Amino acid sequence: MRTALATALLASSSLTLAAPPANFDRRVEALRKEIGVPGMAIAIVEDGKVTLARGYGLKKLGAADPVDADTIFPNGSTGKAFTVAALGILVDQGRIGWDDKVIEHMPWFAMYDPWVTREMTIRDLLVHRSGLGLGQGDLLMVPRTNLTRKESVRRLRYLKPATSFRSAYAYDNVLYMAAGQLIEEVSGQSWEVFVRDHVLRAAGMAHSTSDSESRFASADRAFPHARLNGPFRGLGDQVTLNERDELGRNAAPAGGLAVSADDMARWMEIQLAHGKLPEGGRLFSDAVSAEMWKPVVLMPNPTLPPPLTPATPMFNTYALGWDVQDYKGAKIVSHTGAVFGFQSAVVLIPERNVGFTILINSEDGEIIRGLMNELLDHYLERPTQDWPAAWRAFKKDRQAQAVAALKATTAAPARVGPSLPIARYAGDYVDPWYGPISIRNDGGKLRIDFKQTPRMTGTLEHWQYDSFRTVWDDKAIEPAYVTFSLDADGKIERITMKAVSPLVDFSWDYQDLLFIPATARTN
Repeated sequence: MRTALATALLASSSLTLAAPPANFDRRVEALRKEIGVPGMAIAIVEDGKVTLARGYGLKKLGAADPVDADTIFPNGSTGKAFTVAALGILVDQGRIGWDDKVIEHMPWFAMYDPWVTREMTIRDLLVHRSGLGLGQGDLLMVPRTNLTRKESVRRLRYLKPATSFRSAYAYDNVLYMAAGQLIEEVSGQSWEVFVRDHVLRAAGMAHSTSDSESRFASADRAFPHARLNGPFRGLGDQVTLNERDELGRNAAPAGGLAVSADDMARWMEIQLAHGKLPEGGRLFSDAVSAEMWKPVVLMPNPTLPPPLTPATPMFNTYALGWDVQDYKGAKIVSHTGAVFGFQSAVVLIPERNVGFTILINSEDGEIIRGLMNELLDHYLERPTQDWPAAWRAFKKDRQAQAVAALKATTAAPARVGPSLPIARYAGDYVDPWYGPISIRNDGGKLRIDFKQTPRMTGTLEHWQYDSFRTVWDDKAIEPAYVTFSLDADGKIERITMKAVSPLVDFSWDYQDLLFIPATARTN
């Protein structure tokens, strides 16, 4: 039996833990300015109550409009859990099962291997164990596209796997795209409409959007920012990006929502309540909630140097749209997200009934990682340290190594070649899963055009031998090497590509492309 004193002490401890760390707002604002993040928003919930929901900084550099708790931020892959929730609602309705074969609901769906096509389940779409390589196929949506979602999913059959089915973890976006198409095939509503009506609005998330035009129509929205004028993306000065140059909407089920801190607080309350709505009723069932957080695939543990070593988990798994791992002995359910000019994180501590989210309108993710660890230490009552400084030092060291590696590989190319007159490289080429590109001779200079990616055009500058380097018209596109291979008759047989930056995001999967002359395909 508890004594009165023990009960009072427990109540006092609970009240203390319910609040964010002391001087938290001041800490966040100082870090934001130091790192150079234009704007951010944070929400914290505990025991079904919102203990913090507010904005910091500005929606857009050079403007005077401050971020608030209702400002919507594109949140990238933290949106995968919303696609899972949409599927879970269809499970609760009895219209699908997690282990249904995908072809039961999309008979036209196919993967490269016919056996995988027959065996792939809805669960397989969600846990990154398909056999595809890391980010494979992302150029179907990156940096943008004119392809429909259905056509993009149809092209998955041309992606040659990197490993055996269900044998290894490799993060992908394209199968969440397929999951979104499956929602449309089953419900008769597009992913955008179904998620808006049955997830966002049903959850009481009044400000969040699932489509571009609703986002752009909102007066309370954050704008994207990135550093583009350094040796590679991530270094240099912060600039505002064109918000309409967004990730292809075909991939919205993998990360196409825009959510506010206040709405994300609602989402975390529902997740921690296992699908119960704060006012009563349910968004999804206990059974669906249990499936969402159930580990399915082992993920490799990151190798972190001191002083980040204490952040290394003992176990690291992927469930349905969520990472499930431990932090200093406690179970954590979380996910991060990133799209051009934005990053985000959602973190749940089930044993403490605590959740928090961090949203930023730039690509400076070290502030998210640092504050994540500080908040975890606070709510778990663990010893802490200056995590933002540690993550920032780690990032700077990686960038310095990458700059050195870039200088070493680009300092002295062999100025040999090209083997052919420039005009001989011009032509139409095609990759089975991406589709067509054209290379044209423009007054002695080669111009490349990715035909299904609007404004992905640029000049090919000779590098060495039969390799050229892209100088994209859009400076936000990652540069790449383009290498022509010749057959014994001196004709172009194929084109391969490779990113220039050592720290390029995996979604620029140039290495997965293999272009051949379009005439060879039709012969």
